[in-house]
Amino acid sequence: MVKLRRAVPEDAPRLVEIYGYYVEKTAISFEYTVPSPEEFRGRMERIMRRYPYLVAEVDGRVVGYAYAGAFVGRAAYDWACELTIYLDPEARKRGLGRVLYGAMEKALGAMGVLNLYACIGYPRGGDDEYLSTNSADFHAHLGFEKIGTFTACGYKFGRWYDMIWMEKIIGQHRAGQANIVPFTDVKMDFT
Repeated sequence: MVKLRRAVPEDAPRLVEIYGYYVEKTAISFEYTVPSPEEFRGRMERIMRRYPYLVAEVDGRVVGYAYAGAFVGRAAYDWACELTIYLDPEARKRGLGRVLYGAMEKALGAMGVLNLYACIGYPRGGDDEYLSTNSADFHAHLGFEKIGTFTACGYKFGRWYDMIWMEKIIGQHRAGQANIVPFTDVKMDFT
């Protein structure tokens, strides 16, 4: 059974363990070096001041995480955010991504966020051993639409990769839109 909860800074070592696989073995992350647990904890704390950062546990072990972050970082973009998700490689293809993203969408909707974005590495000329279209396919399955391509903008493992943006609208855009509520002020139960 999957249990979702808010991440805490003490989760950093396990989350780095999960993320490290994607840095070292894939072009899913365009980072070259795995961050230290201390650096990762700092990243988490900055994000958690305003946005949701959730972990999924199975049998008491963290097997994945997802978080939202500022889209561009200017005031007019407050109603939009970028989503990120990583699963333990052994936990993929079990529906955990859908569960995490469903909770993220609910949390962001409660905050007043309207537009969700995903920045996704994309293989040029077809799947290879470091990157496939799985992430784009996953997002499309959840209702995201491709809205742009950055051609050959990432270089990793001696290869050039594209980056695509995908978007999902989850709320109604109105004149006089209410301000975003920080996630720290949103009461949600993930049980």
